Amino acid sequence: MAQLVAELFATHLGNDYLGQGDDGAVLPAAVIEGKAGRLVMSTDCHVVSPLFFPGGDIGCLSVHGTLNDVAMMGATPLYLAAGFILEEGFALADLSRIVASMAHAARAAGVPVVTGDTKVVERGKGDGVFITTTGVGVLPEGLQLGGSRARPGDAVLVSGSMGDHGVAIMSRRENLSFDAPIASDTAALHGLVAAMLATKADLRCLRDPTRGGLAATLNEIAAQSGVGMMLQEKSIPVKPVVAAACEYLGLDPLNVANEGKLIAICAGGDAARLLAAMRAHPLARDAAVIGEVISDDHHFVQLTTAFGGRRIVDWLTSEQLPRIC
Repeated sequence: MAQLVAELFATHLGNDYLGQGDDGAVLPAAVIEGKAGRLVMSTDCHVVSPLFFPGGDIGCLSVHGTLNDVAMMGATPLYLAAGFILEEGFALADLSRIVASMAHAARAAGVPVVTGDTKVVERGKGDGVFITTTGVGVLPEGLQLGGSRARPGDAVLVSGSMGDHGVAIMSRRENLSFDAPIASDTAALHGLVAAMLATKADLRCLRDPTRGGLAATLNEIAAQSGVGMMLQEKSIPVKPVVAAACEYLGLDPLNVANEGKLIAICAGGDAARLLAAMRAHPLARDAAVIGEVISDDHHFVQLTTAFGGRRIVDWLTSEQLPRIC
């Protein structure tokens, strides 16, 4: 996917805004609802299967996913747009349930869906419903976050346990049950981001580790910034039931998608202050410092294992869990 984006989409559609390479594009200054700053815009397509899963569904996921992409730029999300592709014959009861879930998620986040579109395709060509959401937000002047800003000596933090969403999807897809329930972590993170920004910590980058998980996201940031990273396996939070499920399914939790967690990279001296603020928020009680940014001309993400060894945390060569978000 990274190669496809770089070699096809960026080649034909490339411009200064698309070239920023982050979760959203920072656009020129604007005043929106009395808030002065720069416009931030992001869009996301959602093709998750199954449509309903433990902890959520495609409706709330489509709201949370786009809100989080806007929030990772440090922006306050203001408005959403939604586009639906419906398969002929899709049950209206299921569609009503999905739209109600979207509405609840949008109201809870304080960000309305203000426009949208609907198309219907022939039976057998749409797999129920696909949803695309676009978000618009405002970024305060003077705040700059991005994947190209990580520097050696910076700290790498996560807001909580890795792999919950992907394992919840896979367990439902394969009709697996475990001793403890596994639910998706899907959630809107802009409130957590606001609390983190309020600390005035020197934040370099925020990113939500969705498709490809922690591994893909950190490799992307390392490549953008021209640095390496050294992680500590024992510091990375993974719920025991998720670790057990991943072992059973042959998955690496670091490659599994999350939908309600974020990665933060900040100046090393500010890590303790930022961590305390994160742990005070209900969506980040299990936040942890998991490693540091290092100098590395090869831009490798490395991991010191629980046994004291070392391995490379690399990109996946294929998608581990398709139709995950």
